[in-house]
Amino acid sequence: MAGNLLEVSGLTVRYGPARALEDVSFTVAGNTAVAVLGVNGAGKSTLARALSGLVPISAGSIRLGGQDLTGKSPARFRRAGIVHLPEGRGVFTSLTVAENLRMGLVVERGDRAAAIERAFSIFPVLGERRRQLAGTLSGGEQQILSLARALMLEPSVVIADEMSLGLAPRMVDLVFESLERARAAGSTVIMVEQFAARALGFADDALILERGSVSWHGASSSAGSELLHRYLGEATV
Repeated sequence: MAGNLLEVSGLTVRYGPARALEDVSFTVAGNTAVAVLGVNGAGKSTLARALSGLVPISAGSIRLGGQDLTGKSPARFRRAGIVHLPEGRGVFTSLTVAENLRMGLVVERGDRAAAIERAFSIFPVLGERRRQLAGTLSGGEQQILSLARALMLEPSVVIADEMSLGLAPRMVDLVFESLERARAAGSTVIMVEQFAARALGFADDALILERGSVSWHGASSSAGSELLHRYLGEATV
């Protein structure tokens, strides 16, 4: 899509008297990736949830492809093409792999079988375990199931919130490969990620949050080590 796909202006979120986000503004072009970085408590996950309609905003606006989603329900965000992948997997452990995928579908009945088969083609390991209870999968496999449930919908925007947290290196590689596949298929990816260097290698642009506000925004190739140390500290970098 030409031009800006996602436009965020003056986004502010408060939890009672506490400020979580303050006057956050940025734009994202279609078919690109943005890394959202910051120390713990900087507001990264709140931003991810606000962009999915999961938390109410106090001020500002969110527009997707020219459509104003400000104040709309999470279901409306999802129908518009925004899929949120939360930290902590978010699968139904008492359901099978196939049932979890069906639960995530919002397409017409005739397209459901094709969508599920698309998920299995992206992640063959899930196809092998389609009748297995999700609760018996490893933590990494549950994260992959959550990712598959989103990518089979071919969303306009994928918001990946700490998808690699706690995963083995092999599974981290698979998460990044899958998000790259989604971008290659036309999705825009907004990535909240603990591995700053790897996220910057993946993303086109970066957004650094500090105490709920944007400290730096620019091309990921311009976010050198000095900048990262200044805002993120040695441990996060």
